[in-house]
Amino acid sequence: MTDKPERKVAQPYSPEEILSFDRIRRAMTSRVLDRIEELWQGKQPISVEQVNEVIASEWQRVKDAVRSSPAAREAFRKYLERTVSEQIEKLMKEDKTELESLGVVEKSL
Repeated sequence: MTDKPERKVAQPYSPEEILSFDRIRRAMTSRVLDRIEELWQGKQPISVEQVNEVIASEWQRVKDAVRSSPAAREAFRKYLERTVSEQIEKLMKEDKTELESLGVVEKSL
C-alpha cells in the first residue's frame, strides 16, 4: 500500500462557470488552490514550477470546457457564417462582370 493520496477525478466545469472571465477566474482559482493543497498536504513547500504546472493544466481544462460548450459552438457557427459570407461576397464582386456575361442575374424570379 502506498502513502500517496488518492487523486480525485477533476470535476468538469459547468456551463455557468465558463460564461465570463470573472467566473472562470473564480472557478479556476478555487480548483487550483484545492489541487495545490492536495499536493502539499502539510509537507514540503510546493515549488513555483509545480504551481505553474497546476495552473497550466487547469487553464487547459478551462479552454477545453469553453470549446466544447454549446455557447461556444453557436458563437463559432455565427463567426463562420459571417466569414464565409464575406469571402463569397468578395469573390462575387471580383467575378461579377464575367458571371453576368455568362447569364447570371442579380436576383432570381
